[in-house]
Amino acid sequence: MRKNTINMTEGSILKNLLYFAFPVLIGNIFQQLYNVADTAIIGNILGDTALAAVGAAAPVYGLLIGFAGGLTNGFAVILARNFGAKNEREMKKSVTLTYLLSGGVAFILTIASLMFLHPLMLSLKTPKDIIADTENYMKIIILFSFITIAYNMLAGMMRAVGNSKAPLYFLIVSTFVNIVLDFLFVKGFGLGVAGAAIATVISQGVSVVLCFIYAAKKCGFLLFDRKYLTADKALISDLAATGLSMGLMYAIVSVGSVILQGAVNSFGTSTITAHTAARKIDDIFMLPLGTIAMASSTFASQNYGAKKYDRVKKGIFTGIMMAEVWSAISVIIAIAFRVPLTRALTGTSDPEVIATASKYIVWNISFFFVLSVLLVLRSSLQGVGRKLIPISGSVVEFLLKIAAVTVLAPALGYFGICIVEPIIWAACAVIVSVDYLAFIRKTNIPILDAKRAAVV
Repeated sequence: MRKNTINMTEGSILKNLLYFAFPVLIGNIFQQLYNVADTAIIGNILGDTALAAVGAAAPVYGLLIGFAGGLTNGFAVILARNFGAKNEREMKKSVTLTYLLSGGVAFILTIASLMFLHPLMLSLKTPKDIIADTENYMKIIILFSFITIAYNMLAGMMRAVGNSKAPLYFLIVSTFVNIVLDFLFVKGFGLGVAGAAIATVISQGVSVVLCFIYAAKKCGFLLFDRKYLTADKALISDLAATGLSMGLMYAIVSVGSVILQGAVNSFGTSTITAHTAARKIDDIFMLPLGTIAMASSTFASQNYGAKKYDRVKKGIFTGIMMAEVWSAISVIIAIAFRVPLTRALTGTSDPEVIATASKYIVWNISFFFVLSVLLVLRSSLQGVGRKLIPISGSVVEFLLKIAAVTVLAPALGYFGICIVEPIIWAACAVIVSVDYLAFIRKTNIPILDAKRAAVV
């Protein structure tokens, strides 16, 4: 059973984090590649209006998938703890219950999303010239959202036991399938933005099939098993509480992004196009930070399950140092190449679009140093079961985004949109840092001990 897994409770902390994180990073790059492929193909073939339509859908899609992804990642945290504790029976029970709970979530989210899609797009002040395309794109994504949830569930469980390579291989395959299908459906068949949505759904389906085949052959303990379907109230409560806390955290953040998108939409199609491009570029440079945070969460979960609290804290310190190094690299590259990156992504030469996108890129990526601390601490604290503070930070983020829409955007224009996330990151970093210090005191490990992490 322990084949095709990585035990992160032993050995070099830095090596463990890098060994786990590198495949996840490559996988995330390919994930973004097919997101960027959608953007680039739509922008270059269909034009700025179609690109704006997909951009207006992004926050709504993020809300749907963010909650589902957070929920399944929360389930995986419990699996990682049981893996670290070498509790095989509890691990199998948590796997089986994860399937059941994920299926229920997929059904509820699909129905609710279809019911509220049109009112939501209207409330976001989506421009009339793009709302039809935006809704058509989202309806296809929503109808097949169970596929995305299935992939997140399977990939999350594999990563929980230290296997970050298998999800990478399947994602690479699906990325190339997506790019080929993008050209086929968007350009060849002339299906417009709906063609891009269909390509995304099919390519994700390929990755799910590959995950199941791999699990059946190499990691049978990650498959649903009826004999471990139990009414264990304690385990169900732990799965639900951890999953819901992470799901709600992502959902609250995504709702804030939806509200923020409403403010962006009010500035018109040109600004939506620029913001969409800038967000894609920002997301690309943010990938390693999210990857390091994910590695830190798995590391913390396994070692917390094994009761190796000193390794948890040393892992957090090492993760933050890794993230800060990448932040410095990001600032240099993104600021130096922001103009050609925007042109390549949108296919536009409109100086207004390029200038608007550049403004967002400069302000956001310059604050990655703060974001690094926030992401690693928040993910690690979730990994050790501290649920309340990460949600509290998300509520703060939500409230600040409302403030941006009601105060900063009207007063400062698009510049208000540019600075709201750096402000949020700083406020939330303070909140999770206080909770981290509380965790340090609870486990009775001196704070200075973490400084030896880099050499362990």
